[in-house]
Amino acid sequence: MEAVDQLASAGTFRVVKEPLAFLRVLEWLFAIFAFATCGGYSGGLRLSVDCANKSESDLNIDIAFAYPFRLYQVNFDAPTCEGKRREKLSLIGDFSSSAEFFVTIAVFAFLYSLAATVVYIFFQNKYRENNRGPLIDFIVTVVFSFLWLVGSSAWAKGLSDVKIATDPDEVLLLMSACKQQSNKCLPVRSPVMSSLNTSVVFGFLNFILWAGNIWFVFKETGWHSSGQRHPPDTMEKQSSSYNQGGYNQDSYGPAGGYNQPGSYGQVGEYGQSQSYGQSGPTSFANQI
Repeated sequence: MEAVDQLASAGTFRVVKEPLAFLRVLEWLFAIFAFATCGGYSGGLRLSVDCANKSESDLNIDIAFAYPFRLYQVNFDAPTCEGKRREKLSLIGDFSSSAEFFVTIAVFAFLYSLAATVVYIFFQNKYRENNRGPLIDFIVTVVFSFLWLVGSSAWAKGLSDVKIATDPDEVLLLMSACKQQSNKCLPVRSPVMSSLNTSVVFGFLNFILWAGNIWFVFKETGWHSSGQRHPPDTMEKQSSSYNQGGYNQDSYGPAGGYNQPGSYGQVGEYGQSQSYGQSGPTSFANQI
């Protein structure tokens, strides 16, 4: 605790208030929400098959599925309404690729955001020593922004397919007993997809955070510094040209064209020894 108090008193954690580190903390939290709501999902549905012969009916057919949504591996038994014989069925589809890709991005984004935040807080001087740290940070931020966009879009499409494949009305069509009009097949409970919907929202929010953080990371790179260095140079060149030119030399100074001791100078046109003072009448007298 003493070490933490010393770091806090020294102002080490003030960097968290800056946009760069603050967005990293938000990225870290949102990445947790993204892979937790998707990777931790488990749901199910319940169906009922009421055969014409009541003894052959099954009113509670439970079908459970979970991440990573390899639905073709989800098996369940259903009555055929033809004696005691039952058929073994499975759901349709494999949506593990988009779900696992989404969770993988979230996990790596979580790890990188945590590592970057630690570097910002405890190793800020080393991070800004040379341009390598900010450049790596900039490139990784751009890559993760692209991955979040692709992963969230792919998972949104995969989730819509999961909803169709686990729709109770679609699953009932797989049962042979439900193809006979004498039997009654009804959905009892539909799967709850609210957490999966939330995962898609967090995915696109992560994309917005990472894409918005590109600018703040770019400001730490030498590219931004070099871009900001040119305007002052040009202004310095312009100011030096004005200082060296005719506007800041002696043109308006004490020895300039307008301030020289000439006809309009200190000893002006009505002065003691100028053309309109004494020399005019003298020359006229000499001519006479």
